[in-house]
Amino acid sequence: MKSQKSAEPGGGKLFLVGTPIGNLEDMTFRAIRILKEVDAIAAEDTRNTIRLCNHFEIKTPLMSYHEHNIEVGGEKILAMLADGKSIALVSDAGMPCISDPGADIATKAIIAGYDVVPVPGANAAISALVASGLVPQPFLFFGFVSRQKKERANQLDALKRREETVILYEAPHRLKETLRALEGSFGGTRRVTLARELTKRFEEFLRGTLEEAVLWAESNEIRGEFCIVLEGSDGILEEQLDVWWSELDVRDHVIEVMAKQELRSKEAIREVAKERGMSRRDVYKDYHVENV
Repeated sequence: MKSQKSAEPGGGKLFLVGTPIGNLEDMTFRAIRILKEVDAIAAEDTRNTIRLCNHFEIKTPLMSYHEHNIEVGGEKILAMLADGKSIALVSDAGMPCISDPGADIATKAIIAGYDVVPVPGANAAISALVASGLVPQPFLFFGFVSRQKKERANQLDALKRREETVILYEAPHRLKETLRALEGSFGGTRRVTLARELTKRFEEFLRGTLEEAVLWAESNEIRGEFCIVLEGSDGILEEQLDVWWSELDVRDHVIEVMAKQELRSKEAIREVAKERGMSRRDVYKDYHVENV
């Protein structure tokens, strides 16, 4: 095993520097010092980072490193490390390598034999977790679920079985759809905390059930970035509860629910959407297309 001991700039080191997720007062003294002492700062978005640097009077040269130039930018960073330069990698907010391309260059730098040094800072996932009111450990950080419905359904099907508290990230324009999918997969009674705009002026925590979260999302204008903190499974597998409809197509499932629970089609569609982890729109479409 290779030992890495030095945590100071110099001699070809890559520093992973945490930056504020909203409130600039969360910037650490060490992070400011490191950003001033390294030879260059590799930034996810130089426009955001220049504002941070100006605020703390950091004059270090900036270079761009993001998901769209991951190969070219990565090669440039490795070349600078080879020349004995020290580079600080920063994301737009929080710790690098968490839901951003920093993980790629960190791995490559380690493989190439360079020291990779973490400089801890603010983190949205941990901040949301500790203030969620849910069991803080063990927890599972997942990040963003897939935008593709089938892949997302598979991901949620696996996550709903986990007994750990689960942490997700979500953008405002996808929050409603994701919460509906979560309600359909996890059930409406699973407890959840929505943490919005963490550390910022309009920071807000919304605590309740997934059913309540969906109703809130459908009744309010959605703004800001969200952390979704979900209660872990109690160990009861959902298959034991929904196996009765596993051989039915969507249309027949709706018809069975209507008959068994004496519901109108609109209400039955809502129930089927929950049980199958589908959106009500998709269930409505499948039911009515087949019902023509």
